[in-house]
Amino acid sequence: MEKEPIKNHQDLKVYQMAFDAAMKIFELSKKFPVEERYSLTDQIRRSDARRLANASLSRSVCANLAEAWRKRRYEAAFVAKLNDCEAEAAETQTWIEFAVKCNYLDVELGRELYGIYNRILGGLVNMITDPSPWLMKR
Repeated sequence: MEKEPIKNHQDLKVYQMAFDAAMKIFELSKKFPVEERYSLTDQIRRSDARRLANASLSRSVCANLAEAWRKRRYEAAFVAKLNDCEAEAAETQTWIEFAVKCNYLDVELGRELYGIYNRILGGLVNMITDPSPWLMKR
């Protein structure tokens, strides 16, 4: 059975994993305590202002992947955007750790999410290490 060609960023397995994980985090963060609405919940949902104001940390992995996909003409620009994705995914893992330590997330659920982000990071690192299959042919 032949694999379908990747036509856009949404066809990427790493994008699909990141999107599903971001939606799961969004739903789970709605259950965090009210006193955390503007601290931990805010941090886990929103990216820092330098990168993507008013967007979610976990969702910014997807947004940066979409942007990287559109920059495939230029290897350096593509890899730079993938590096942003990697940083956002790693930062999301840190906030997952805080959510578990603060008892806002169950330990097993935290491990599951952390593991998903490890797989996302693995996919991103593979793309960063060998970007040539993803670049647009001139």
